[in-house]
Amino acid sequence: MLTLNKVHHIAILCSDYQKSKTFYTEVLGLTIIREIYREERQSYKLDLALNGIYVVELFSFPNPPKRPSRPEAVGLRHLAFEVINLDETIALLNSKNIESEPIRIDETTEKRFTFIADPDLLPIEFYER
Repeated sequence: MLTLNKVHHIAILCSDYQKSKTFYTEVLGLTIIREIYREERQSYKLDLALNGIYVVELFSFPNPPKRPSRPEAVGLRHLAFEVINLDETIALLNSKNIESEPIRIDETTEKRFTFIADPDLLPIEFYER
């Protein structure tokens, strides 16, 4: 059996690099570790951290295909972040003109959660601790 230590990172391909960079850094608050432009691919690669831990690679490529989001498609369903206070998270998102779905309750854990969408409609979940 494989011995996995942790999730190393999540790679996200975006259609509008500057818009997505702003979303992931200024809205979600991820910090930039490294940003490079790869001339041969006409592509940016932005390495982002959460609380000092490398978690997301944001890529841009010329003319990427649209991501099917609804109805749900096979593959990555969503990206989830744990938050301490869901109400405060929603209020902060609202102050940045980002609407969230109605709060739901996880039937198994009885924890509250909600979703927003990134600039390319990738669902982002906020799950209350």
